[in-house]
Amino acid sequence: MKMFVFLAGLAVASAQDLGTIRTVYLLPMSGGLDQYLAVQLTTTHMFQVVTDPQKADAILTDHIGDTFEAKMAELFPPPDEQPAPKPKPKDTDEDSDATNKLITDTVNKLATPNSSFGHAKGIIFLVDPKSKQVLWSSYDLPKDSTATELDRTAADIVNRIKRELTPKKK
Repeated sequence: MKMFVFLAGLAVASAQDLGTIRTVYLLPMSGGLDQYLAVQLTTTHMFQVVTDPQKADAILTDHIGDTFEAKMAELFPPPDEQPAPKPKPKDTDEDSDATNKLITDTVNKLATPNSSFGHAKGIIFLVDPKSKQVLWSSYDLPKDSTATELDRTAADIVNRIKRELTPKKK
């Protein structure tokens, strides 16, 4: 019984979180699904789609994990992050070799490891950009990559969000 109450509380909290969303930013999705979602979201007037991620209440994406985290860091850099000063050019070969090694080491450290986590087709996540919490998710795999099927899938996703926002009758 306690577990049911806990899960019911999670569902209510999720619906309340969704109710505060007015604007969404869509990250590029496989097959161009983001474009179809933008059309469905704007024509149903569910959310305003923004092209500036800084103005978004939520982010819609089809993947989470390391690549998502890297994209979020790019879109929402920490305020205290200062750009690294540019090194002064040196004339010697020894300094050039040291610089090349430094660049190679830095690139290797910044490279995102490949992972299959979060790359499952058909999964959509609605993420809070500030807390980076997944507010809502759904699975709806398009049968194929035709425009008609992608539009149908986008409409299904928007309808699922709409059902979450609609108060349940008792």
